[in-house]
Amino acid sequence: MDMIVCRELTKHFGEFKAVERMEFRVQEGEMFGFLGPNGAGKTTTIKMLTGLLNPTSGSAEIGGFDIQKNPIQAKAIFGYIPDNPFLYEKLSGSEYLNFIADLYSVSKAGRSQKVSDLLNLFELQEKSAELIQGYSRGMRQKIALAGALIHQPKVIFLDKPTVGLDPRGARVMQDILRELCHRGTTVFMSTHILEVAERMCDRIAIINRGSMIAQGTMEQIRSRQTVSENSDSSQISGSDSENQKSLEEIFLELTGNDDQADLIRFLGKK
Repeated sequence: MDMIVCRELTKHFGEFKAVERMEFRVQEGEMFGFLGPNGAGKTTTIKMLTGLLNPTSGSAEIGGFDIQKNPIQAKAIFGYIPDNPFLYEKLSGSEYLNFIADLYSVSKAGRSQKVSDLLNLFELQEKSAELIQGYSRGMRQKIALAGALIHQPKVIFLDKPTVGLDPRGARVMQDILRELCHRGTTVFMSTHILEVAERMCDRIAIINRGSMIAQGTMEQIRSRQTVSENSDSSQISGSDSENQKSLEEIFLELTGNDDQADLIRFLGKK
């Protein structure tokens, strides 16, 4: 079942084309990596998918609900964590989770245990009574994800979820996301850590300058398959050496090496 359907999603800011005719589908239980350089349109796309921005044209569905036509139904089944989540700093960790649970009408029955389980899962139990204003960046990321999970969403949108986490915290985050996928939750993740995307994601999309430039499994992207939403056929090209390239190498090839060229020219100057 397709949990996220993006059809020709487009966003223009005046003459600037931030996102242009974006198309993809994400299935139930899939971890989908959404990659691109800074300014490529990743956050703008996520904001349209979650209803925070109205598209110039095109549409998006979450769990079968159009995010523009049925926003309440769509938002009830997903959780969203931006790259810099807004948190109510005068609440404690436990108070924050209970507040988010109220917003999503989570039943009072068993809620206390659910809050406790989430705090334990993210290793925040010892800080649960402390105000969020005293939390580190990594702890804020954890409590934000815990809040996004309190209503057991079918879809989770994550914009650079490991930013600010130490290596242990990042690994815990990755393990939790992978387990959620095993249980049927769909995870849509934007990240700049390409080795994490390569290791974790079932499929990957790479965008640049607002447009999709590659989409598929790592094997498909390595073999330069062209994956079409409207066709089951694929064209394969690429040598054996190309098929061994890492996601980072492929990403740099597809999005351009202008920064590297500029550095070489700079270092070459006398």
